[in-house]
Amino acid sequence: MGFIRGMTVLLAGAVLLQPAAAAGAGRGVGQDPDGFGAPADSAIIEGVVRDATSGEPLPGTLVRIVGLGRQDVTHEGGEFHLLNLPAGRHTVYFERIGYRQEVRTVQLARQETVVLDIEMRASALALPGIVVTGMAQAGLGDDAVRPVSVLAGQELARRLDATLASTLQHEPGLSVTSIGPATSRPVIRGLGGDRVLVLEDGARVGDLSSTSGDHALAVDPLTAQRIEVVRGPSALLYGSNAIGGVINVIREEVPSSLPDRVTGSVSIHGQSYNDGFGAGGMVSAPSGEYVVRSEASVRTAGDMRTPEGRMDNTDMRTWSFATGLSRVMGGGHAGVAYRYYDNAYGIPGGFVGSHPEGVDIEMRRHSVHGESSIRRRIGPFSSLDLDAKYTNYYHREMEAEDILGTEFGLLTAAVEAVLRHGERGRLASGAFGTRFSWKDFVAGGSTDTPPSKEWSAAAFLMEELDVGRLRVQGGARVDWHRIVPQDTETVLDIGDVRTREFASVSASLGGVLAISDAVSVGASAARAYRTPDTGELFSQGPHLAAYSFEVGNPDLDAETGFGLDAFARLRTDNATAEVAAFRNRLRNYIYYRDTGDTSGTGLPIYQATGADAVLEGTEGVASVEPFRHVVVSGVVSWVRGTLVTDDRPLPMIPPLSGELTARYERPRYFAGATWRSAAAQERVATQEFETPTPGYSTVDLDAGYRWVTFGRAQSLTLRADNLSNALVFDHLSRVRNRDTGARAPGAGRSASLLYRILF
Repeated sequence: MGFIRGMTVLLAGAVLLQPAAAAGAGRGVGQDPDGFGAPADSAIIEGVVRDATSGEPLPGTLVRIVGLGRQDVTHEGGEFHLLNLPAGRHTVYFERIGYRQEVRTVQLARQETVVLDIEMRASALALPGIVVTGMAQAGLGDDAVRPVSVLAGQELARRLDATLASTLQHEPGLSVTSIGPATSRPVIRGLGGDRVLVLEDGARVGDLSSTSGDHALAVDPLTAQRIEVVRGPSALLYGSNAIGGVINVIREEVPSSLPDRVTGSVSIHGQSYNDGFGAGGMVSAPSGEYVVRSEASVRTAGDMRTPEGRMDNTDMRTWSFATGLSRVMGGGHAGVAYRYYDNAYGIPGGFVGSHPEGVDIEMRRHSVHGESSIRRRIGPFSSLDLDAKYTNYYHREMEAEDILGTEFGLLTAAVEAVLRHGERGRLASGAFGTRFSWKDFVAGGSTDTPPSKEWSAAAFLMEELDVGRLRVQGGARVDWHRIVPQDTETVLDIGDVRTREFASVSASLGGVLAISDAVSVGASAARAYRTPDTGELFSQGPHLAAYSFEVGNPDLDAETGFGLDAFARLRTDNATAEVAAFRNRLRNYIYYRDTGDTSGTGLPIYQATGADAVLEGTEGVASVEPFRHVVVSGVVSWVRGTLVTDDRPLPMIPPLSGELTARYERPRYFAGATWRSAAAQERVATQEFETPTPGYSTVDLDAGYRWVTFGRAQSLTLRADNLSNALVFDHLSRVRNRDTGARAPGAGRSASLLYRILF
């Protein structure tokens, strides 16, 4: 383990400290001709961003180079400076709230400085922007071969909530499952848990949130730059278990850009339904070729208030800290970052799906993340990305009077190398990579689940091809996984507890065809694969916070899924839309089946079971600007899940839901109203003691103002949710009345306020 842990730090450090005059390599598009670390030959792109109508400078504009990871925010006079760039052709992307995005292509020579004068036009419509998740090389959202959502800027500010899942819950295809507000976890197209892969800067979080509904996700969205969601099987680049999709929270905690001055941001967030308060800030400071980035955030919240009263023991307290150091040169960057995350929260009591007296959970996570990007020719490839991460995670569940119920510990380490290439003939981009990971899991307290160690290895290949108006993406991934229980004695008769090995191939093929400049259509097919986790294989005992007695099945086979997607996109000057339909057939879908029996202590017994299942549905999002500065937008999501073997409903499937928004937006201010609704869910798995949920509708308002003072872009966003104080019953909530089975309502009328400053 010491070797793996050391690699995490040294992977970036070895490159970080190498001499500036490293040996050169051959010339190629988008690379430094003199190899990694040749600042004397680096180039610069700089310029000014202005309002196209008034000519006034636009401070606070985000300027980013697509695929290079370099960015800057314009200064007081609208000027920007992108330093230490490699020679070659680059796509520069300009984004500012209330304006239409601009894109420029720049050809850079060695030691050249290119000056751009950019005029941006006011627009209330927002386009997806740059996407890095699920693509061989970062690109614009319209090039993605799967439905993609990007939450950034003002839209992220409008949606910001206490958890990542609640921030994303109104995106198409997304819903939330929870046992209380602190434990919210995203569900994509009816698939949750380990089937939705949550990443920070492209790396796995390293917590246990996917293993049980009472385990919170160790991610706070407050300091995120942007959040990307790829819906549908997206396993090739990230792991074999992303059957539902991938969520990537992008912070750039390992800095990849060299600012020309100290930059940063501060955010302050308050909510009324739980007396919540959050504050966070980030600062990046350059010194020569080096840049230091530091970040801190804190969040507190009391018990959630519902229309039926306060829900006890739903408070939370979270704080985190991160710092990173990088060396940024024309030939790439290398750096390392450390993050600490601490969270204490309550699980409500007195309901089915929760401990009768409630449980308090304390969790903490330490992680060290190293990454290096070397932009020099390596055979047919133009860059090499190295990534390593080590995580130490622990949490414990405390009953009344500070009695220890259950505790869990998890150590994880992963190393990944990805070779990438840009345009080579018809090939637009491609990636080839390998990944190795290790886990050490232990559980204690009232559970007898044995400790286990896991090893996995993978190799993957992805290529993207441009043929006129058609872009095709194809690839394959080979995974091997070994799970070794450290104790094969069984307290319960769950079967033969033994070492399990799994291996499989994942593959996907998809394409996007531009029918015209405004309309494109696409389709994809993918085979995905998921290994059962330690709990699903070896659980032996009560999980008190979830008020269940969980029994594993060491004979489980791996899940395999075959997914089909078809979508259409519209992009015009005054309208955007994306509509998708999907079907996902899962063989050996693993879920915890309520056996109807109870343990000796009276807990309901749930057993891990595999059965074939089908999930199919549709989703869509559209925005139109019927009048200047007025935008009307809508979102709809529907999914149906069925267990194939006996043609009965799959448990915990969200109902049909949608929203309609009207918004007036100018560069300096906006105001809007949203009607949200969910239909009743009456198609339930009665054998699993699932009960129907009534539908609901709510009305929300939001408004905001943006201004510049002393060259600092600032914004204030006010949101009012559920104005009528309606009873909102979330079908995916496991907090249900013990006598009637009815779910407890969600938050009642609430207001939130977010202040943010960029400097």
